Amino acid sequence: MTDFHDFRLNDAITRALKEEKYSTPTPIQTQTIPTVMSGRDVIGIAQTGTGKTAAFALPILHRLAGNPRALEHKTCRVLVLSPTRELSGQILDSFRAYGRHLRIKSALVIGGVPMGAQVRALLPGLDILVATPGRLLDLVKSNALRLGGVECFVLDEADRMLDMGFINDIRKIVAKLPANRQTLMFSATMPRAIADLAAQMLRDPVEVAVTPGASTVERVEQRIIRVDRAAKPAILVDVLRREAVERALIFTRTKHGADKVVRRLVQAGIAAEAIHGNKSQGQRERVLAAFRNGKVRTLVATDIAARGIDVDGISHVVNFDLPNVPETYVHRIGRTARAGAAGIAISLCDAEEMAFLRDIEKLIRMSLPMIDRRSQPQRTETRSVANASDRPAANGHGRSRRRGNGASKQPHHEQSRETGIASVAFLRRDAAADRGTAQRERRWTGHSKGS
Repeated sequence: MTDFHDFRLNDAITRALKEEKYSTPTPIQTQTIPTVMSGRDVIGIAQTGTGKTAAFALPILHRLAGNPRALEHKTCRVLVLSPTRELSGQILDSFRAYGRHLRIKSALVIGGVPMGAQVRALLPGLDILVATPGRLLDLVKSNALRLGGVECFVLDEADRMLDMGFINDIRKIVAKLPANRQTLMFSATMPRAIADLAAQMLRDPVEVAVTPGASTVERVEQRIIRVDRAAKPAILVDVLRREAVERALIFTRTKHGADKVVRRLVQAGIAAEAIHGNKSQGQRERVLAAFRNGKVRTLVATDIAARGIDVDGISHVVNFDLPNVPETYVHRIGRTARAGAAGIAISLCDAEEMAFLRDIEKLIRMSLPMIDRRSQPQRTETRSVANASDRPAANGHGRSRRRGNGASKQPHHEQSRETGIASVAFLRRDAAADRGTAQRERRWTGHSKGS
């Protein structure tokens, strides 16, 4: 398929796509849309930024347009579950954009906002309901919503649902759905728990995979900067000043860490905002809107909050803290290099994060270039990707980006006396106050569900 007209979608949908200036489908859309239109269940393995929302939204709208029926009170015909409020809102926006010329009733059910308006929206019945799991279950328990009439169920970002601890909620929701339904599941990776869930939920599904599950976005230039932990804030400031940043998304491990990084950046004269679970829904929406329209070019986020950020034009992703789950690294850097653009991912790695880096390199099957910016570099270390010669190429096209048979190399050294002096001066005044926080963060071993 080289054009959306080839799918023979409803004319009203084709007209909306033309108005959106969409003409050529992406690989995930090319493979998924005809399969969904045929009524089959689908497992879609695709990273963020591949166009998967349209891959399920367009055939669902086509089905609704071709099979109109009277809506029943407190029910919905299509249920879409996503892990975050932001992503849920963006999915609903996509349905409404593609279906603007159709008479489709849709609504959003998410936490963080009053439930009364959502109850009123559900009362007459809906064609499409987009929801987060927790609020959906609250509405079901209060008898504001019945799931017995769902014809199509979409589970988006299934692996992130697992990371956020929603797996039991999903099982409860699936138990209330009718057996005779179409189910579509999308995930960037396929850990065992998600594969087991898919086996329970789907009937003879067609698997659609546009990239290997553990590969990273090909257009992303990835770099590692080896640092002393205490110097991370100053080096982050230096990176943001030196790089040609259009929009930068910075990841921290904790909500407290995100706020702290924002304070340091503002002190250094770099405008920045934070987005995480402690922010109200209104605050998150305002910050995300400012980031999207360019009023704020630097956004600091935790993994859970950032999962719903679907913003084109992010030129840089910076891992202020390396994730301890290697798949999370893949999700993070997928925030850049979207819609055919290139991107840069820079990770600040201290001594205690080297184990995380080795796990990441094993997963993506490549060794990442490193610059050493520690104030007193220790002995040179050799890093290698275990069993790399037995693994396929990282880019999925038969080309290996590894150097040498063992994929090992010496890290590059770039000493900067000026940066080292600036780092000490910048941090000395509150080093004592930070020491306790640093110790707590080093003991952190898992994700915060509320991030």
